[in-house]
Amino acid sequence: MRIAVAKEIEVCERRVALNPDTVARLVKQGLEVWVETGAGERSFFSDSAYEAVGATIISDTAQLWSQADILLKVSPPQERENGGSEVELLREGSVLISFLNPLGNPVVAQQLANRKITALSMELIPRTTRAQSMDALSSQASLAGYKAVLIAAAALPKYFPMLTTAAGTIAPAKVFIMGAGVAGLQAIATARRLGAVVEAFDIRPAVKEEVQSLGAKFVEVKLEEETTAAGGYAKEISEASKQRTQEVVAEHVKNADVVITTAQVPGRTAPRLVTEEMVAQMKPGSVIVDLAADQGGNCACTEAGKDIVWNGVTIIGPINLPSSMPIHASQLYSKNLTSLVQLLVKDKALQIDFADDIVNAACITHAGEIRNQRVKDALKAVDNQLVRD
Repeated sequence: MRIAVAKEIEVCERRVALNPDTVARLVKQGLEVWVETGAGERSFFSDSAYEAVGATIISDTAQLWSQADILLKVSPPQERENGGSEVELLREGSVLISFLNPLGNPVVAQQLANRKITALSMELIPRTTRAQSMDALSSQASLAGYKAVLIAAAALPKYFPMLTTAAGTIAPAKVFIMGAGVAGLQAIATARRLGAVVEAFDIRPAVKEEVQSLGAKFVEVKLEEETTAAGGYAKEISEASKQRTQEVVAEHVKNADVVITTAQVPGRTAPRLVTEEMVAQMKPGSVIVDLAADQGGNCACTEAGKDIVWNGVTIIGPINLPSSMPIHASQLYSKNLTSLVQLLVKDKALQIDFADDIVNAACITHAGEIRNQRVKDALKAVDNQLVRD
């Protein structure tokens, strides 16, 4: 059984699928591990570090992709500079495990199906106790929440903590965090550690205790509809509920020094939480960090990948924040991947068992077909849009 680690070619991706520590574990289990030359360089893992734990370094990209039984990546397959897609490099019948964005870009899923690739998407790992060790969305979201607060603190023209000095007392910064999922909870914890006064909002009342346990005040909006989707994620709500939510949170946004937004819906445009009117009421010098920038933004003024100043408010739209911390991001992601690989490989042989709830949920293509109904629906929507255009 040969497991291959591909070098990421996406410009903004600094993570690597496996770090040397997890490679060592797989090698000890009798698995052959190939690592593409330079795969770990941007994560500060040298080729020699991989060789030291038993990996084979492969310089020929086509060889690595075409001879792998299981190929591991971070980002979805990309278009190559010399033409063609990375999908074309895969051997028919092989396995690809990666973030694949199947709901946002289902065309890639169709390409993988056409190639008869068994593809498992890390975004679709179920949020269950049994799958926690494989939950890459959570491990990476934690990094994003942490880094978002550091970015905000660096951009804010104030202290975060309260300080008592000979020149007077400095009031603590007020931080308002919208969304109390993994990223939001880590942002709360980080902002509190820096000494800020923190408020947090989420449409799911069930997260109130978690928010309060971290020392933040929970801003509650009573909605007359279900707000929690399968797996504990926030559910998209009606327009009436969105309007009610905006009315309640507007005053908290106005009074905040820092607003961090974290709300995302897989495969859809991010919900609009902060309007232009809300930004206009914020104090000059305030900061917004929008973690949903690459999905259209939770803030109406966000521009993905840019820092802008709008009416005196700095609005930051970072993309792929986990990649800015590649050592620990890779460490966590590689443990997620290794746990999934160990589920799939028994006695050095690949066993794809669709009776297993984790495998069934994460596998989007197999034997030339798209298996996941949500991905099929997303692909149909893309096809319908192309017909209308």
